[in-house]
Amino acid sequence: MGVSVATVSRGVARLEERLGARLLNRTSRQLALTEFGGTIAEKAGDLYRQAEEAESAAREMSVQPRGLVRLAVSMAFGLRWVAPLLPGFFQAYPEVSVDLHLSDATVDIVAQGFDAALRMAALPDSSLVAKRLCPIAQLVVASPDYLARCGRPTHPRELAGRPCLSYAYRARNEVWRFVNDAGEEEPVTPVGPLRVTNSDALLPMLLQGLAIAELPEFIAGEYLANGRLESILTDWHLTRGGLYFVTPSARARPAKVTALADYFADHLSEPVWLCRA
Repeated sequence: MGVSVATVSRGVARLEERLGARLLNRTSRQLALTEFGGTIAEKAGDLYRQAEEAESAAREMSVQPRGLVRLAVSMAFGLRWVAPLLPGFFQAYPEVSVDLHLSDATVDIVAQGFDAALRMAALPDSSLVAKRLCPIAQLVVASPDYLARCGRPTHPRELAGRPCLSYAYRARNEVWRFVNDAGEEEPVTPVGPLRVTNSDALLPMLLQGLAIAELPEFIAGEYLANGRLESILTDWHLTRGGLYFVTPSARARPAKVTALADYFADHLSEPVWLCRA
C-alpha cells in the first residue's frame, strides 16, 4: 500500500481498540490472525468485493445509458413535442426509462429530485446547468373573425379595453412587455374574462373570435399555418426566450441523462413550429 510498517501497526492497533479484541498475534518473527481476526477478515473481504462490484456497476452505468431519468416538462409542451419523441428514444436506448412529470408549475429540480427538465424562457438560477436547444418566441394572436369584427390593433396601447386572456405561470409576471426595433418599450397588463394555468385552455376562446391572447409559438404555429389564428402587432415583440435542457450539475452527469439531452438536441434544435410560425 506504499506506507510504512509503523503506519500499518498504528492502524491495526486503532482498529483492535475500536473492535475491542485482538486481530493479530504478533511476535518478533511472525504475524498470524487470531480466530477473531480471521472471522473479521472474511467478512471484511466480502464487503470489499461487494464494494468493488458496486463501483464496477456504477462505472458501467456512467458509460452505458441505462436506468431511470426523472424529467420535468410543461404540460402543453410535453404533450405536443416530448411525448411523440419518446418512442424513438426508447428504441435507441432500450435500457433507459423515463419518469415524465407534466406540469406547467415550475418545479425545483434539485429539491424534488429530478434529473433534468425542459424549460422555456430565462433561467435565473445560476446553480443549474442549461443547454439551449432552440429559440421560442411568444406571439400575440387573434382569430381572423375577431380582427374583422373588432379591427386589428397596430400599437400595444390599442389593447386597452380589449379582452386579453392571461397565463398564470408566465416566467416573469402578468405584464406583457412589448419592444420594437427602435428600442421603444410599452407595458400592457392583459385584462379579460379568462386566466389559465395551461395555455391550451386559451384556444377555444381564441378560435371562437372572443379574445386576444399570448401564445408560445410551439402552440400557435399550427394555427397560424392553417389560418385559424393570425399574429398581431408584428412590429413589436415580447420577451424572446428559448428552450433549455436543464440539469442540476454538469459534473459526473450519468450517461442516461447525457443520452436524453443529446437526443432532444438532435430533434428539437430545428423544430417544425419554427417553420409554421
